[in-house]
Amino acid sequence: MLRIFHSLPRTHKVLLLPVATMVTVLGTQKIIGVFGDSEDAQKQIPLATTTTISQSIVNSATPKETDSTAFSLGDLSKEIPLAQLEPLGVMHLDLVPEAHADDVPQPSAQAISPIIKPAVKPSVRKLAVQLPVGDAYSATDEDDDSIGGTSYEDWSFDNSLDPSGSTELGDEIAARETYVPEWQSYTIQNGDSFALTAERTLGLAYSDVMQILNTVPDKKVLTRWRVGHSFDYKLDEHGQLLALRVMKDPREGYLIQRDDETADFAYSPIEKTGEAAQRMFTGTVNGSFALSAQSTGLSSAEVSELTSVLSKKLDFRRNARAGDQFRVLVESDMIDGHSMDSKVLAAEYEGQRMNLTVVRNSADDHFYTPDGNSLDPAFDRYPFQGHYRISSPFNLRRHHPVTGRISPHKGTDFAMRSGTPIDAPADGIVERVVNHPIAGRYIVIRHNNGYVTRYLHLSKALVKPGEHVKMGEEIALSGSTGRVTGPHLHYEVLVNNHQVDAMRVKLPESQSLRGDALAAFKRESENLLAKLDQSGDNEPAIAQVSVKKNDDSDDNI
Repeated sequence: MLRIFHSLPRTHKVLLLPVATMVTVLGTQKIIGVFGDSEDAQKQIPLATTTTISQSIVNSATPKETDSTAFSLGDLSKEIPLAQLEPLGVMHLDLVPEAHADDVPQPSAQAISPIIKPAVKPSVRKLAVQLPVGDAYSATDEDDDSIGGTSYEDWSFDNSLDPSGSTELGDEIAARETYVPEWQSYTIQNGDSFALTAERTLGLAYSDVMQILNTVPDKKVLTRWRVGHSFDYKLDEHGQLLALRVMKDPREGYLIQRDDETADFAYSPIEKTGEAAQRMFTGTVNGSFALSAQSTGLSSAEVSELTSVLSKKLDFRRNARAGDQFRVLVESDMIDGHSMDSKVLAAEYEGQRMNLTVVRNSADDHFYTPDGNSLDPAFDRYPFQGHYRISSPFNLRRHHPVTGRISPHKGTDFAMRSGTPIDAPADGIVERVVNHPIAGRYIVIRHNNGYVTRYLHLSKALVKPGEHVKMGEEIALSGSTGRVTGPHLHYEVLVNNHQVDAMRVKLPESQSLRGDALAAFKRESENLLAKLDQSGDNEPAIAQVSVKKNDDSDDNI
């Protein structure tokens, strides 16, 4: 009991001091009395409640006019409400009901002497003291400076916290489990860098970060992150990186893995294959055709291809009007919800001034009308994309700007910045790639229809002699080499080895499909045209989009 008393806080010791003094003076044997085994005694003297005995002790310890050393059985049997007790009067006595007196005659309740001195067996086990609730110790009594902190222990596998579990059994089960690394994903946040994320999340040292950067061919995939993008990784049981999977785009990326023997990192390329899906877009022209097409959900690349295809026969500035309707069938590779490598399969334009339907031929990847007539001319008028000002036209009687004499200009000069791409106006074979002191770097191409074209003052040639080129293929970059007054392209067209005006000469007609090629094209185009007609049953609206998959099932987006 003294150990319990000394272990209490100082405040509780002060409150318990009168009780402790009383217990010390009177002794435990004078406080607790057990009177015989007889049934009459047990009926007359039931085990008193803790409140009865406590109040009797307090009353005996309080100086009064009566004798403080005597108490009667009536005091023991008298119930006193707990609310009427003083704080120091609450005491618990844990007794064993079968405690017996050693060979002491059991007197009647009326004959008990004031001082009872029974001999109690060791079965009386403990005497506990309960303090008032108001003085109980709690964490809220701590100073403000002691509040807070962190925990460094990992209790996730501590089976001792589970009353129904066995610590030894839990340790044995955990030891038998084999750690299996799993792929985890991390989404890039604002301010993240590869070095910082590698240290905090991937458990990499600075040397590991530098090795990975030196291993990957394209470092931009790790050094130029975009917020919202994500990458995947695997960690071992010690939190060290095992593998890292980062994508440049939905199709291509890198898998970086740690070698088990050398602990060095090596990479392997990743290339995902997509599932071909066809999407149908319908819309109405309202203002710019490009903006109207983009409002239907077409991407910028798809709008550019559609505009380029239709513009070969349709002049949007002159023939397009508000209210004209169009339908476009696009095929893409769908990878993780992203469309890749989109291409226009078919398109239909219904306008107030012009109707046009075009279908792609998979045999040569060119567009034709449903009758097999090609949209591509056999010979393009301009050897470039876009529009450039003619700085000097074809003129056989041009006067020289310095001498004033007649100096024929047998080509057409287009004012353009150095480095502008130059395209082949038709299929042909490269005959010459020459550096000349006056003409500068120039190229000569002989075409299949017998026409010859020349390109002067180039900054760079992208083809070599003997190489076959196709219409629209990039062959050179414009420049200002040779004797010139500024950067431009000098373009010549020769018919029967004589220069002609490239802007006025009659060009060969477009080629059309014939024979087996035409029959195969019509069989292929039937399905595409049917999808265009099916989407045109209802009145199209701006920004209305539908999707057609390979199974011909329609889903609205």
